[in-house]
Amino acid sequence: RHGLSEMNVASVWSGTTETPLTNEGRRQAMRSGKAAKDLSIDLVVSSPLGRAHETAKIIAKEIGYPANNIQLNSLLIERHFGKAEGQTWNPDINIDDIADVETVDILINRAQMALNWLHSLPAEHILVVSHGAFGRALRSLVKPTYPFSHENRLQNAEINHWI
Repeated sequence: RHGLSEMNVASVWSGTTETPLTNEGRRQAMRSGKAAKDLSIDLVVSSPLGRAHETAKIIAKEIGYPANNIQLNSLLIERHFGKAEGQTWNPDINIDDIADVETVDILINRAQMALNWLHSLPAEHILVVSHGAFGRALRSLVKPTYPFSHENRLQNAEINHWI
């Protein structure tokens, strides 16, 4: 997941809305990059949204991976939260009831397409930099013991080993 963003700090739904990393988010990415140095990463892929791409570039620098080799793929973007984007985050609302939202089923389907794409890449150790809801969708496919609804959220700039 990307580092802490300005909309994270403001506790608002960001989804596909662009929001920059905070200085703390950049520090988180740097720490994650240092932690990833010994993971033998041979490919970095990222959501094209700025907060994820910047996180990927910071991590790439720390692990000695050329930033211009980061592959961007729109399948990795965050879930679109429809009319909730820009509104105060509320964990008690049923997001699927909001107008124009990308439903969980559609999100999981997109995550499956992304997973198929990842499996097609000629790399053994891939670092994926993405977003919270999308990351949970992808994790639910790779680790079925963590369904999408699982309360175990992905922390900002946290490195998770799934395969």
